[in-house]
Amino acid sequence: MTLVKLTRISLLVVLLMPLSLAQAKNYKIATISPDGLSWMKKLRVAIKEIEDQTESRVKFKIYPGGVMGDDYTVLRKMRIGQLHGGGFAAGSLTRFYPDLQIYNLPLQFRSFDEVDYIRKRMDQRIIDGLKDGGLSSFALTETGFAYLLSKDPVTSVDDLRKLKGWVPSGDLISAALLDSFGISPIPLAITDVLAGLQTGLINAVVVPPIVALALQWHNHVQYMMDMPIIYIYSLMAMDTKVFSRISGDDQEIVLAVMNRLFNEIDADNRNDNRKAFDVLIDQGIKVTSPGPGEIPAWRAMANKSIDELVNSGQITVESLNLYNGYLKEARMQANTSEPGM
Repeated sequence: MTLVKLTRISLLVVLLMPLSLAQAKNYKIATISPDGLSWMKKLRVAIKEIEDQTESRVKFKIYPGGVMGDDYTVLRKMRIGQLHGGGFAAGSLTRFYPDLQIYNLPLQFRSFDEVDYIRKRMDQRIIDGLKDGGLSSFALTETGFAYLLSKDPVTSVDDLRKLKGWVPSGDLISAALLDSFGISPIPLAITDVLAGLQTGLINAVVVPPIVALALQWHNHVQYMMDMPIIYIYSLMAMDTKVFSRISGDDQEIVLAVMNRLFNEIDADNRNDNRKAFDVLIDQGIKVTSPGPGEIPAWRAMANKSIDELVNSGQITVESLNLYNGYLKEARMQANTSEPGM
């Protein structure tokens, strides 16, 4: 048989192939999370379920443990098509939708009831905003309330000025936030934080308890302030142009499986954070808190940082007013007065 005939036969096979099979593809997703974490194990189960339900038309390849770099490096690799998506801390995605940091405003949420009330009403707004910016996100996932962990005790505003705190490299907003509290921001890749604590380059981190434990940062701090500074969440997202190439039916399968997975992880993380908080104490971390007379100064700094975000255009007045309105509703429904914090 001649080469020409073979070529024609090969072309004919491709043309007769079902369109859905011809479009089958492996989608490359990267995350800094270590492969052994429970949520990563659940992710692999979900990926297998998607592959089965789509009859292998949609497959995912996961690059865990930061082998593809931090969030910002992953985003750069997505731009050139080397990767198709990733698991991200929300703060790294502000260029796609600045208002996604509305949940990260300092000293605003005071309970999980308030978190749940507002997220039920605003999560979809964030997902839609990201999609308009070019990222198709699955359900948002709670990382948790972040606490200040430090090598020296912190009980006053003056104590903050002695801190050198970690901020993710490239995260200018987090750097500005720490600076507004009087903390010297030190930008580092997340993989360099442990060494930074060991060498004294930094002496403080603001993270949820499960993060401090998972990354072993708790072994290099002695104190934790028992006041949630900010609420942190994360998400897994794909380039919208890439996701749109998946057939409509297969998109529904991917969304159903992934949203179910991340809603489950959302609940798991809350329970794990509660346990991790107690574990930190059991392992010798000393708990401090600002005195009652210090609270107004802390709130004044928090409000100033929020004003600066709005005035600089990094958060819209529309989103802030919506958030504050829901927060007021939540507190009215709870029929609670403002706590001492």
